[in-house]
Amino acid sequence: MRNYIHLLKSLIAIPSFSKNEQDAALLIRQFLDHSGIKYEIKNNNTWAKNLHWKEGLPVILLNSHIDTVKPANGYTRDPFAPDVENGILYGLGSNDAGGPLVTLLAVFMHFNVKDNLPFNLIYAATAEEEISGLNGLVSILNELGHLDLAIVGEPTKMQLAIAEKGLMVLDCTARGKSGHAAREEGENAIYKAIADIEKLRNYRFEKTSAVLGAVKMSVTIINAGAQHNVVPDTCSFSVDVRTNEYYSNQEAFRIIDELIDSEVKPRSFRLNSSGIPVDHPIVQRGIKLGLSYYGSPTTSDQAVIPFPSVKIGPGDSARSHTADEFILISEIEDGFRIYVDLLNDLNIL
Repeated sequence: MRNYIHLLKSLIAIPSFSKNEQDAALLIRQFLDHSGIKYEIKNNNTWAKNLHWKEGLPVILLNSHIDTVKPANGYTRDPFAPDVENGILYGLGSNDAGGPLVTLLAVFMHFNVKDNLPFNLIYAATAEEEISGLNGLVSILNELGHLDLAIVGEPTKMQLAIAEKGLMVLDCTARGKSGHAAREEGENAIYKAIADIEKLRNYRFEKTSAVLGAVKMSVTIINAGAQHNVVPDTCSFSVDVRTNEYYSNQEAFRIIDELIDSEVKPRSFRLNSSGIPVDHPIVQRGIKLGLSYYGSPTTSDQAVIPFPSVKIGPGDSARSHTADEFILISEIEDGFRIYVDLLNDLNIL
């Protein structure tokens, strides 16, 4: 794994914020060139097919992302310095998702030379995952052709995330009537917004998932008023909604829109809940290997994948987007072995 650890260090050393991943994409392509792997590109996305591709076999996508968020406040070390101390590799993107990215590449290279695989493989290093961007994985799905399964590399402690909550952001506006604060004039939009926020806080969606739990709503932004002596006529607030598999984002929007008096506008409906049945061969194989499975509250590229997928990778989601981000070298090494064990002789027909 030495070459892949070195690649990860090189990736950490260059900024790769969403929409500006071109240098990271170049590093991946240089690595593939050096390894003699043919690949295709579109924008900052790069993908390659296994050497002994055979038409008619099921196709498994190995996908992870090359972009990172910006460094969190509180870093005590250079976020772009890939320092290793006591087996710990520090640096922005080391855990989310550089570790899974290079480990899946190592897995692809391991299987690439085999000519008797029961499946075909595509390795994809993609962009804009952190912002669910339109120029990331979703932009190349049609280019990849028919896919039967995706393994999405994200830090999960190498446990199987078999379902993922959907994400919908709502921008809401409560409307009142302006007036002088010293007199009994106007209708205060803030009070109207508070009433609606209380409704959202206390509302419980009827259907709770055994894997993903309940639909979760969180009011995260609120804005109103311009002067202390003027009753505000508008109050805006944003709601972060995490849906389970029982509610599409459109259905959840309809329920919320009917629940509150404020005007409700969704930013997007496209990041719905996703998942894979427990009886799918890769989940069953994971269980036999002693892996546990769970429903993930966070979103990833799974949200735009319209076919069965699992999210699994070295590292810990709790470290993602935190100051002094890190991954253990041993996690990457163990992750490689587990990925290989999952895929060895896997039959998904």
